[in-house]
Amino acid sequence: MTDSEAPPAKAPEGVSGAPALPQPALEIASGYAFTGPALDLGALLWDGRCFPDVQIRIPLPMLNRHGLVAGATGTGKTKTLQLIAEQLSAQGVPVFLADVKGDVSGISAPGQENDKVRARAGEVRQEWTPAGFPCEFYALGGMGHGIPVRATITSFGPVLLSKVLQLNQTQEQSLGLIFHYADQKGLELVDLKDLRAVVTFLTSDEGKSELKGIGGLSTATAGVILRSLTAFEAQGMSPFFGEPEFDTGELSRVAGDGRGTVSVLELPAVQDKPQLFSTFLMWLLADLFHDLPEVGDVDKPKLVFFFDEAHLLFNDASKAFLDAITQTVRLIRSKGVGVFFVTQTPKDVPGDVLAQLGNRVQHALRAFTPDDQKALKATVKTFPNSPYDLEEVLTALGTGEAVVTVLSEKGAPTPVAATRLRAPESLMAPVDPAALDRAVQESPLYGRYAEAVDRESAYEKLTAREKEAAASASSPPSASTPSSEPAPSRGRGRKGDDQDSSVVEQVVGSGVFKSLARSLGTQIGREITRSVFGTARRRR
Repeated sequence: MTDSEAPPAKAPEGVSGAPALPQPALEIASGYAFTGPALDLGALLWDGRCFPDVQIRIPLPMLNRHGLVAGATGTGKTKTLQLIAEQLSAQGVPVFLADVKGDVSGISAPGQENDKVRARAGEVRQEWTPAGFPCEFYALGGMGHGIPVRATITSFGPVLLSKVLQLNQTQEQSLGLIFHYADQKGLELVDLKDLRAVVTFLTSDEGKSELKGIGGLSTATAGVILRSLTAFEAQGMSPFFGEPEFDTGELSRVAGDGRGTVSVLELPAVQDKPQLFSTFLMWLLADLFHDLPEVGDVDKPKLVFFFDEAHLLFNDASKAFLDAITQTVRLIRSKGVGVFFVTQTPKDVPGDVLAQLGNRVQHALRAFTPDDQKALKATVKTFPNSPYDLEEVLTALGTGEAVVTVLSEKGAPTPVAATRLRAPESLMAPVDPAALDRAVQESPLYGRYAEAVDRESAYEKLTAREKEAAASASSPPSASTPSSEPAPSRGRGRKGDDQDSSVVEQVVGSGVFKSLARSLGTQIGREITRSVFGTARRRR
């Protein structure tokens, strides 16, 4: 370009051919001329034309500022996830993908070139090369193709479990007291039968006084919790809770060639249990938040987490639950984790959470009904001012096109850019189920998590206590010991309710203590430290 050519001052650095653009499009182009490492999304669309010289990108360091991928069904959201995930992997960033429909497994295999792929690559000036990426495949509770992902009831915590069981605020608070009691007494809640055993004990004649000092547990509330647990278990939920518990640190692994591992959680087998899988995804995120160290701003994220079908997480959520999500999303950035919520419209995500999402990829929206029109107008209001008529653009976008705004290298929002997206280089279809099963069984993690373990926990300990009490009640007094002698001991036990006696002392004098002492590796009388969601991690 010579000095006489106009307008040289307006052309963004490194964008050849950009001066042919109208002035508003030039200003958009200059907003994406980043100098550091970035992910390439596609080429600028303006006035119905695609300009491949203007590449729309996301700076790599800004991926931990979170994001939103939205759009109507069939507009290409899943392929956008695949495109972003494979570029992150190529730059050494681990990725977590929730595969709700079962069509993301293809990221592990090279893509297949065809006329559509060649045409798209030519339109956006993409050097398309087929490539597969290192993957681990997981399945909730082993239901489906994948390494089983389980959580213990103890680590899942009362807040998330209340969401799954659809308890109200009072019932959630009561469940919190039950967890508090189990934590203090060393009653490990590994699976559903453990929790049921503790609730039953706390409403029995022997146990109902245990929680009186901290609010108590009403029989009616305990009944609701027990009925909810029974219904939950009847729906086939038991496999999701137990041991070995999944270590979320596995999600941050890097392959031997330096590429980030893509962890794909296969969810088709639990599509009819939306509350469960959305809440389980929140447990994974909360557990990462609980365990990862603070790193501040980094050159690239430690992990990018894609939260698909995000609206299911927020449906019927309590204010306390939403506050916990907002706090987690706000603070996990400093631990190097980026979170992308995937849903149909921005209004599916609460405003306080949406405000934390700096990167936006909005696919087409439909406006067939009055409700659709309202959703369209609400979506437009969430974008910065733009030279586009966004209502018109968002309804006219084709499959694989989106409106984009991200955070620049300085953390400022970039101009809104209609974009024709690149084609993923991996397979845009599911891999063969037999190949998927082979990949799962050949994984070094398979032997660690495949087989469920049922060790001694709260159910076994309380059952042992009950049997011990029954045996003691049925045995006659010893001939060598006068029946009146135990009375002073019982009297001292009652005086132990005075100020000098503690909850721990009561436990030490009970039969359950002897049972706890027989359990190897159990820490007695130590309350578990819980995070904002009430999640916890035991040493394994």
